[in-house]
Amino acid sequence: MVDPIAFQIGPLAVHWYGIIIGTGVTIAFILGLREGTRRGFNPDLFYDLIIFGVPAGIIGARLYYVIFEWKNYVSNPIRALYIWEGGLAIHGALIAAILVGILIARHYKVNFWDIADIAAPSVIIAQAIGRWGNFVNQEAYGYETSLPWAMYIDGAYRHPTFLYESLWNLLIFGFLLWFRRRKFIKTGEVFFAYLALYSVGRFFIEGLRTDSLMLGPIRVAQLISVALIIVSVGWAIIRRKVNARENG
Repeated sequence: MVDPIAFQIGPLAVHWYGIIIGTGVTIAFILGLREGTRRGFNPDLFYDLIIFGVPAGIIGARLYYVIFEWKNYVSNPIRALYIWEGGLAIHGALIAAILVGILIARHYKVNFWDIADIAAPSVIIAQAIGRWGNFVNQEAYGYETSLPWAMYIDGAYRHPTFLYESLWNLLIFGFLLWFRRRKFIKTGEVFFAYLALYSVGRFFIEGLRTDSLMLGPIRVAQLISVALIIVSVGWAIIRRKVNARENG
């Protein structure tokens, strides 16, 4: 097991979880700024996205998680602030980040979907890196298994679901970099490709996890994944049909 504390400066403990999340965010910002500048957008827009989007995403991710796991915090609510212990839900982060993105796009008077397309590869690479924070914290793992790539976690050999998701996200990242250069795509389709592809992988990986957020007997992440797949694919189909009628 890896010590979750990377180093200490006096009484201040710096956790690997924070370092890993920070690394992912930094790489995402550099990639997004580079692509946005290449497309002629004001660089200040991307600085605002990182300044306001990251705190909002962390708050949204934590709030989403705590709502579904409130039973673990009701006796000591202050622990809801201990994000270094883990417990950040990507769907909560996405909701918050999208809201911030919409507001910033309006402020700069640009099309939100253009910004979303630029951000999509950055978001998925940050997720791929961030999953290793789960490894350090010994969380987001799967059921016991005898497969040769099983990892010894929490007293047993288990599915390394954080690794599965990290690798899946890396594949999506490569695909999105290729996809956004295609001339046949419409504005917004890179972002919705991200949502759909991530959701496909998350649906199956979630089924192996032991720590899923639950809504009765239903795994919340699987429910959200199905909804996002339907919305993403449906949006692309409808939009293309509308464009065909308008141009036809």
